Amino acid sequence: MTYLQLATVFVAVTLPVLAVAVFVRRPDRRWWAATGLTALVLCVLTAVFDSIMIAADLFRFDESSLIGIHVGLAPIEDFAWPIAATVLVSALTLLLDRDEARA
Repeated sequence: MTYLQLATVFVAVTLPVLAVAVFVRRPDRRWWAATGLTALVLCVLTAVFDSIMIAADLFRFDESSLIGIHVGLAPIEDFAWPIAATVLVSALTLLLDRDEARA
């Protein structure tokens, strides 16, 4: 299994949770903006700190399992984790929020 296939599985598992959350709670623009900003910040942090850790040789990737696109030293597949985390945590927060006035 390649890193891309593994990352795709994790992102695919989070998307139905997001779909249910959006269908049930109908979030406003502010929620979407906050979620997008969170994803952007986490991706920037991933690019910076993964590049630092890879440069420090704290871990390595099997190059034959990568598609070859990098941001800094971080392989593009590594950005699936902050995206999956953002989607899942944001969706669960939306679903579990008891503030009915927002909907």
